[in-house]
Amino acid sequence: MSDPLHVGILAHSAEGATLSYRTVWQEGIRKMGAHEHPRITMSGGAMAPTLELWERDDLMALRQIFWEDAGRLAAAGADFFILPDNTAHIALEQPGPDFPIPGLHIAEVVATQAEADGRRHIGVLGTNWTMDGPVYKDALTRRALERLIPARADREFIHKKIFDELCLGEFREDTRAEFVRIIRDLQSKGCDAVALVCTEIPLLITQEMSPLPILDSTRLQAKAAIAVALGEVAMPVWRGGAI
Repeated sequence: MSDPLHVGILAHSAEGATLSYRTVWQEGIRKMGAHEHPRITMSGGAMAPTLELWERDDLMALRQIFWEDAGRLAAAGADFFILPDNTAHIALEQPGPDFPIPGLHIAEVVATQAEADGRRHIGVLGTNWTMDGPVYKDALTRRALERLIPARADREFIHKKIFDELCLGEFREDTRAEFVRIIRDLQSKGCDAVALVCTEIPLLITQEMSPLPILDSTRLQAKAAIAVALGEVAMPVWRGGAI
């Protein structure tokens, strides 16, 4: 067997990137044996300076930040990258210079799994930018899957809790109860699965407590990265821009 490919993790939100890193090496051990996993390099600055750019909708400035971090991963020898932040893919999909190494697009991974599981109506929970934005709408539509999002007040609640609690490592029981209520509401509207597409939500909501089957974007992308690294699936070719 040839050496596994070198996995690059482009970090944005700390909790999500940490969960991604942990899942990559755990999945490596599961497939390769005790204490074995591909080489992993993670690069990313603090999220605070980017938040104003998100509020201003300055997607090109955000894309440049991620492009530079991908360059650092390439310089460290990474063969491809994953970015365990769903919202960030809005910026990655903007037009611009190719990323220096290919990336494994998180929404494509989630939508592919939803299709493989036979799901048809997918509830989407994430930041306002992700729930209202084009990334999951387009990825699911390409597979003839329906996207449903919570009511506006619930979207605002989710968005606030992501940044005020989850991204800061705070996981409250009252917040968890409200997320479960929102998922139950999506179930009542016909959803047959819920995509947890803020990378911190899977730290709050597990399959055991969810009224619907979950699509855990963080862990699905990390596991897909190991499949690429071990040559089980083809190397990604996407280098930013439209899918």
